[in-house]
Amino acid sequence: MNLVTWKPMRQFGGLTSMHNRINRLFEDAFSRGWDTEGEDTDALAAWHPTTDIYETKDDYVFKIEVPGLSKEDVKVEIKDNTLSIKGERKEEKEVKREDYHRVERCSGTFFRSFALPQNVDSTKTNATMKNGILELRVAKAEEAKPKSIPISLN
Repeated sequence: MNLVTWKPMRQFGGLTSMHNRINRLFEDAFSRGWDTEGEDTDALAAWHPTTDIYETKDDYVFKIEVPGLSKEDVKVEIKDNTLSIKGERKEEKEVKREDYHRVERCSGTFFRSFALPQNVDSTKTNATMKNGILELRVAKAEEAKPKSIPISLN
């Protein structure tokens, strides 16, 4: 008889994979239904573009995938240290719905919001769009940037 070590988390692809699945479950559940100044919040949560967030010495950088959208389709706003991005991808109407074999691209409205740290200068925010990527750069406040202190010899 062979003894086999039982690893219950193996069926979920490991603990990290399960953790990611749980995070996605909560993100999907709680990204819907937030009040956005009286707008239809269910419609705003139809889909959400994927986002990368990182920081540089001077900025917090947000890269948001919005393929097929123009700058007129997207609205960016900073209010009360919250960065909000909303927009709409229109459904293509050239082909009748019954002629499709598969529909995988999302359409409709989206809404994403991100809490910003207290050390931002929202007046120095820059937004650019290139090749379906919306890049937002939110400047850090001057007092938050690292400063080099020279050392003198006595």
